[in-house]
Amino acid sequence: MYLVAIAWIYVALMMALAEATSTQGTVLGAIFTFLLYGVLPISIVMYVMATPARREARRRAEAAQAQAAAAPADEVAAPMTSAQPDGSDHAAAGGLAAERKEP
Repeated sequence: MYLVAIAWIYVALMMALAEATSTQGTVLGAIFTFLLYGVLPISIVMYVMATPARREARRRAEAAQAQAAAAPADEVAAPMTSAQPDGSDHAAAGGLAAERKEP
């Protein structure tokens, strides 16, 4: 797919170069030739050709999002485990700030 796009752009570039170097051609005409005969058509073709890949990527993203949304429901059903390194359920020592006394 990219080989055709590269060849198309090359041909459009050669057409624009011929327009620019012609005795009756102009640089502005060469720019429009390159844009309207090269860049615009090949960008449309590449966009249309990439539609199945974009559709598949969107389906994969939606499936991953649905799986991520279902994951917290599984975590709620699982028993709570301790986050402490020693495996205890009490709060870590020094986790609270000391209370200040008024002078």
